[in-house]
Amino acid sequence: MRIPRQTVVAAATLLGAALLGSSSMPKATSDVTVGVTPEQLSVVGLPCFPGTLNLTMTNTGSQDRYADLTLDPSGPLQLSRTLFSSWLPAVDPDQPVTAPVEVRVPRDAKPGTYRIGVEVDRTRVNVPVTVTPLPSKGAGDNLALGEQATASSTHGNFTLCGAVDGDKDSEHWDTLTGWNDGTRAAFPDTYDVALAAPATLNRVELYTLDSAKYPARVNGLKDWDIQVRAAGTWQTVAQVRGNTVGHVTSTFAPVTADAVRVLCLDGNDHTYSRIVELEVYGS
Repeated sequence: MRIPRQTVVAAATLLGAALLGSSSMPKATSDVTVGVTPEQLSVVGLPCFPGTLNLTMTNTGSQDRYADLTLDPSGPLQLSRTLFSSWLPAVDPDQPVTAPVEVRVPRDAKPGTYRIGVEVDRTRVNVPVTVTPLPSKGAGDNLALGEQATASSTHGNFTLCGAVDGDKDSEHWDTLTGWNDGTRAAFPDTYDVALAAPATLNRVELYTLDSAKYPARVNGLKDWDIQVRAAGTWQTVAQVRGNTVGHVTSTFAPVTADAVRVLCLDGNDHTYSRIVELEVYGS
């Protein structure tokens, strides 16, 4: 007897469905747990205002293993890494392995909500990232805030962006903010900030280290020049000598420039150049 083709196809479909649903077909599982903090992030299109995610992998299984965590950003999101690989020992208690990833967006990124897919062994977590509008920078605004910083050297405990992050509290020194050069007892040092566009400048506010534990008269910046880059040439517009306080205002004749430099000539302890925050203002 000839069996109709439609009956054969239907039977094959039912058999396939039964096999896929049977316990003999193991589901995709992972003995690696994934953690991401914070669970959601906000970023803005300024070079020195990246967001940071902390990624964690933990082996909860009974066998040592190697794992790859991949990151898949959407839209304008730019990551400092898209792969986090690590050897994960099987120990009791569980031993998490952590790595940071910086998240940036271009200055012209469209505000909105995007996402970063974080995946290990087909286990996926989506992290929402909100891109916020650029802050206004007009007359009276700090033109250096969040802009690209460069330096002659930077101590390993600090970041280049530490002196343009908006935090001028010396109590946060070496933990949340600030810049420190990386050449002990060797001067001069330089700390530069490139502005978003040429502007007419006439004032610089410099905050050096000055806290109860580290007073400026002992640990702060002592001697420095304020320089601006006008028509591609650095020129000195203000000088400070013998400083013993934490906050110094330098004013000068208006000049159109696209970058500002602190030329650090000496510290009060003659070891390092220390800047907590650098602010730049125009007329």
